[in-house]
Amino acid sequence: MPNTPRTRTAVATAALAAGTLVGLGGAAEAAQTGCDTPATHRIAQVQGPGEATPLNGSTVRVEGVVTADFQRGDQLGGFFVQDPDPDDDPATSEGLFVFAGTSRGDVKVGDRVLVTGRAIEFNGLTELSPVTAVDVCGTGAVAPTAYDLPRPEGVSFEPHEGMLLTFPERLTATEHYQLGRYGELTVSAQGRLFQPTDRPGVSQEANDRRRLLIDDGSNRQNPPNVPFTSPEPVRLGDTVRGLTGVLGYGFGQYRLQPTAQATFERTNPRPAAPGPVGPANVKVASFNTLNWFTTLDRRGADSPEEQERQLTKLVAALKGLDADVVGLMEVENNGDTAVKALVDRLNAEVGAGTYSWIRHPNPGTDEIHVTLIYKPGEVEPVGAPRSSTDENFDRPPLAQTFRRVSGGEPFTVIVNHFKSKGCDGATGEEADQGDGQGCWNPKRVRQARAVAALAADVPHPLVIGDLNAYGTEDPIRTLEKAGLHSQTERFVPAHRRYSYVFDGQSGELDHVLAGRSLARRVTGATIWHINADEPLILDYNTEYNPPSLYKPDAYRSSDHDPVLIGLRLHGGH
Repeated sequence: MPNTPRTRTAVATAALAAGTLVGLGGAAEAAQTGCDTPATHRIAQVQGPGEATPLNGSTVRVEGVVTADFQRGDQLGGFFVQDPDPDDDPATSEGLFVFAGTSRGDVKVGDRVLVTGRAIEFNGLTELSPVTAVDVCGTGAVAPTAYDLPRPEGVSFEPHEGMLLTFPERLTATEHYQLGRYGELTVSAQGRLFQPTDRPGVSQEANDRRRLLIDDGSNRQNPPNVPFTSPEPVRLGDTVRGLTGVLGYGFGQYRLQPTAQATFERTNPRPAAPGPVGPANVKVASFNTLNWFTTLDRRGADSPEEQERQLTKLVAALKGLDADVVGLMEVENNGDTAVKALVDRLNAEVGAGTYSWIRHPNPGTDEIHVTLIYKPGEVEPVGAPRSSTDENFDRPPLAQTFRRVSGGEPFTVIVNHFKSKGCDGATGEEADQGDGQGCWNPKRVRQARAVAALAADVPHPLVIGDLNAYGTEDPIRTLEKAGLHSQTERFVPAHRRYSYVFDGQSGELDHVLAGRSLARRVTGATIWHINADEPLILDYNTEYNPPSLYKPDAYRSSDHDPVLIGLRLHGGH
């Protein structure tokens, strides 16, 4: 018989009498086996107004409509159920996870069910487990609740935990580090998230309210079918509208389990080539190679196959840059072996003798070092290479003055790789001070001072490299005070000014800073976004990456984007 509107009191009375709630089917359906045992609690009572259920450990019987089914195989091992007749308390959720596989009965979306189980908190998720009865008692429907990001200040997702939600706004892919590992992708409202220390006006608290984690309805590691990779892998900056799913919680985060196909628009297409850098007669690039090692199973490739794949991608990136001078970071510190192998393969692609390299006079004690490669047909070294003996460097800088082979003004490239933000061994002032700059910030400042001193002693300095510091952090400010100024900040629009992504937030770790005299010769700068926006599972590794996703191209050749700058040098012919 048709449903008729009833008051909250009447609904509860009807539930006790007939084992049903308004909107959940008719009395005839309730006559099925088990359906005459009524609900003892509403879902909202089980959820309660706080972060944890007030009925923890109690056996309850609830009634609702199945909104998402993840019972099978390596899925979540249960389903979500929701009360279609919400209570009047906005602090209580109307949805609940039922940890019950098909052994307790195979349900499907739209089933009206009565479920008996113990109310518990499992890693922060309110659920029923163990479950002793799942009775399908008809059909029903629940419309998704529209939700707009950012979340209001001071408001969590908790009042909507377990509920069917839809996000009508445009959301932007902002993190995919765990896409291949766990099927996770993070999106955000109002565009891409940036690091708070990368630029003024960015707040970590506001970033956190803008973001949403999308999961794949499974806790399986390395899923065979990775979401958001077909027909082409999602890139950060791509967008989606109308995202719909149920809101769960696990591993310390609220996560949306999609119930409808989410299709991303290619709003951040792959750049086939670097952007223009003006009417330059010399181009200089900076590129972190992500551990190019000829020694296997150290920090780079683990096998000959991986090494070949890595080399192919690095060469594709260097060919695309087509720079006259390239500063490289994270090259194995084994004399000339690693850099020669890279240059030999590059020359095999672009022509014998096109590139050569500068031998580092003081490569340091780290497993990796910085180096310079250059086109001897376009530029020539002037004088011997220089470095620094400052004790703050594990990876000392490399400085080399060049001049165009046709003559004219010299310029000096100083390539760097400052101390990382990782906290291994950091104590005292070198530990994380909670200011967003990570560990070892004082050491990076001392390194910046040493580089500034080196730059003051060479003609027309150009400081490049992975400085492991974002745009407003102390090391960058130190270099700016020494008269070295960012050329990407000068030429690259703010929304495109990033070279690395960490924890779902983009920022510029790879810098190009010019002294005043050389800055007048800079014609343009660009960041070639071939890596940071691309999923990790596209790189050279074979352990977990789906074989079909690897391509012998420049995309995900590293985890850092290369930076390219143009110079218009006077003199010569």
